[in-house]
Amino acid sequence: MTNPASSPAQLLDSSGRITFPPGFLWGAATAAYQIEGAATEGGRTPSIWDTFSHTPGRVVAGHTGDVACDHYHRFRDDVKLMAELGLKSYRFSVSWPRVQPGGRGPANQAGLDFYRRLVDDLLEHGIEPWLTLYHWDLPQELEDAGGWPERDTAARFADYAALTHAALGDRVRYWTTFNEPWCSAFLGYGSGVHAPGRNDPAASVRAAHHLMLGHGLAVQALRAARPDHDLGITLNLYAVSPATGSPADADAARRIDALANRSFLDPVLRGAYPADLVEDLRAVTDFSHVRDGDLSVIATPLTMLGINYYSRYVVAAPIEGQEREAYWRAPSCWPASEQVRFVDRGAPVTDMNWEIDAPGLVEVLRRVHRDYPELPLYITENGSAFVDEVTDGGVDDPDRLAYFDSHLRACHEAISHGVPLRGYFAWSLMDNFEWAWGYTKRFGLVYVDYDSQRRIPKSSARWYAEVIRRNGLDAQ
Repeated sequence: MTNPASSPAQLLDSSGRITFPPGFLWGAATAAYQIEGAATEGGRTPSIWDTFSHTPGRVVAGHTGDVACDHYHRFRDDVKLMAELGLKSYRFSVSWPRVQPGGRGPANQAGLDFYRRLVDDLLEHGIEPWLTLYHWDLPQELEDAGGWPERDTAARFADYAALTHAALGDRVRYWTTFNEPWCSAFLGYGSGVHAPGRNDPAASVRAAHHLMLGHGLAVQALRAARPDHDLGITLNLYAVSPATGSPADADAARRIDALANRSFLDPVLRGAYPADLVEDLRAVTDFSHVRDGDLSVIATPLTMLGINYYSRYVVAAPIEGQEREAYWRAPSCWPASEQVRFVDRGAPVTDMNWEIDAPGLVEVLRRVHRDYPELPLYITENGSAFVDEVTDGGVDDPDRLAYFDSHLRACHEAISHGVPLRGYFAWSLMDNFEWAWGYTKRFGLVYVDYDSQRRIPKSSARWYAEVIRRNGLDAQ
């Protein structure tokens, strides 16, 4: 595979304006539980996030996704809004319990019909549908049977993937198996801050493996049905830096890189777990849950890789007698976090308290391109939460606009170095249910008034629409 733009000169027009390669895929992304609502309509049954959000104390202010952005009923207006913004592609996820209630058995045609209507409407507006099969909403019945720490869940996922693909594969070309399986495994089963809210380090490691196994089984099933489709997975990756040049801080960075990045990159793209990760996790698991042949299934060849990027980790060795520091991004379920401090450098942060570091995106993209088999890469999520207010009927969000601008320039820089980056999806199309933070954090290009469900494009949305129209940015 070759990159359509192999030198910086090819990415500048005659006025010096930064341009992206022809055919660069501009989009925005959402997730089913965060926007759809209609939690009990059309045959949908509860997911782990329904259960988690209805459990007191789990989500800020007791918020749930019962209504969310009511996209289930308002999707046609939302697609019109996407078209007005000029989106070339829309990345959405399918709700497993809407399509296959309980996670077993035949497909629920009423649930599939919703996604058929959505896909048809996208295509009518010239917007490429990009489907993610799993964005964290495991059917509650499968969790009751043991969830992702149990091997059978991987087989159930492959069946669900095949059902969905059979219904939509004639119209959807881009298929992502999982969104951020790291979060599903380690936040859901390790630290317990995400659904299903379990705190079991050994279970989290088993869950990570079975998520990847489910990915491989699904890719095999989908490729057998339609060899021409683009199939991939989306991983949340981080630039990881030691706080100083000391050997102890370098080892801290190695540990976190192994857990945050290589724990999924290596099995999926190399067919093996990193040896240092296995050693780091020796006190938690003996990896007896990994069976012969698993890793070859997990490493079933892909045609693309999605990368979600938000921030950088700066880490250091612990100081004797000082209490361990950890954010939700580095949960206590990680054995390595017992030997690591996450350092606050005093850099600007978003409303999530995530450090803003656009150069880290260049670092991540170049590292993946250098260290792993060459694949077309896509930024499948990138964005920022800030406090937004409606003023005179509009929403001005200069901090978010600046965030997008700096990260798109980072994408351009990576392309200029030969990285085969083929597209960018802003997170998110609209404000939505931000998991354990409920409705208190806003990532959207479009403001949502949750009382009236009114949509208001922010200034960043209008700016992004112009970037798409021009396929580029003004030179600085």
